[in-house]
Amino acid sequence: MNDCVSVCMAVKNGSRFIRQQIGSILPQLSDGDELIVSDDHSDDDTLSLIQSYGDPRIKVVTNSSAGLVSNFQNALSKSCCEHIFLADQDDIWHLQKIHIMKRHLKTHDLVICDCQVVNENLEPIHESFFELNKSKSGILRNLIKNSYMGCCMAFNHNVLEMALPFPAGIPMHDLWIGLQAEKHFNVKFIHDKLVTHRRHRLNASSTSSISNFNLQQKLTGRLALIKNLIYAN
Repeated sequence: MNDCVSVCMAVKNGSRFIRQQIGSILPQLSDGDELIVSDDHSDDDTLSLIQSYGDPRIKVVTNSSAGLVSNFQNALSKSCCEHIFLADQDDIWHLQKIHIMKRHLKTHDLVICDCQVVNENLEPIHESFFELNKSKSGILRNLIKNSYMGCCMAFNHNVLEMALPFPAGIPMHDLWIGLQAEKHFNVKFIHDKLVTHRRHRLNASSTSSISNFNLQQKLTGRLALIKNLIYAN
């Protein structure tokens, strides 16, 4: 496995903010790194904006299914590098994010950083997601209240091999990856704020805000996670 970086981004109708996100990622990538963009049938100009970069490090694939979890699985399944970063389509990365997190990946299999939460105009909502969420490790703790926000996560390929394919019925891909890493490997929470995480009405994930799931959906999702944690390898 090459000691390179695969940034895996799931997109759907992301043209409003995606230039800022890609612009914060590409300068951090070396020639042997890759930005894998999985598109979930966008009907705006997201794809044309991405293709306009003409950068060979950007690899665009189409999600054959539909939905956020399957879209991320599609991107992750195409990754070829040792170090894997998850990316949302509407955030902005700190200019040293990859460098800092790769350093921690030498001694830990999954690393999660803190982030600032802002609105669509980049005005601060919360200075620290960790403080807002009381984020910390622990399988039981994260089954109750999720700390694993994908845009802040990076992990080595051995974690990906354990996490894929995603089991049916899990509520979110990032929580499943985090729990698998806690079960089989070693995890580190770092307090560096390396992402400006944008919250707006079209966000696909609600990890940093009030959940979109009702109580029955939450319980069903947690039961699916528990079942698969028990019976998976």
